[in-house]
Amino acid sequence: MRYGYNNGLPPRFTEPVLIPSRYGVPARLAWIAIAALCLSACATVDEKFPTLRSLGVYKIDINQGNYLSQDMVDKLKPGMTRAQVRTVLGTPLVTSVFRDNRWDYVYEFTRQGKVKEHRNFTVYFQDDKVARWEGDQMPESLVDLNRSAGDKALPKLPGEGKSWWEKLKDIFSREPS
Repeated sequence: MRYGYNNGLPPRFTEPVLIPSRYGVPARLAWIAIAALCLSACATVDEKFPTLRSLGVYKIDINQGNYLSQDMVDKLKPGMTRAQVRTVLGTPLVTSVFRDNRWDYVYEFTRQGKVKEHRNFTVYFQDDKVARWEGDQMPESLVDLNRSAGDKALPKLPGEGKSWWEKLKDIFSREPS
């Protein structure tokens, strides 16, 4: 004897209770496909919107190591002592006990957690004198960088550098158009 809805007896616990579906198997498959698409989209958020995760977190800019410019490197001469090199370039970031004839100057600039600039410069010594050096291309001197940044940020206005009297004479000497 099967138990039904209208005979008043409780269903047995061994029989599965099936809830009739309004739309059947295609609707279930559609919901599973939509859920799979939504969950798989989480992997592409960083590719399509890389700054989305960093909206609420501020990451400071980090300068690490020795900032060397081309004018500092130009002051190096073969035959300089270690003390003279330290005066010109500063204390090296890496000095190895196993390779005491070599000083490494490393610089790295990180913005928002991503490395924007990385430079290596190595000085080699022989008998405590500079034998040679090698490394990445160094930026121009700080003075030149500041001057060019100032020129880009503040363009010169017409008549700049003239006295007030010369500016006044220029105003009245113009021909009417």
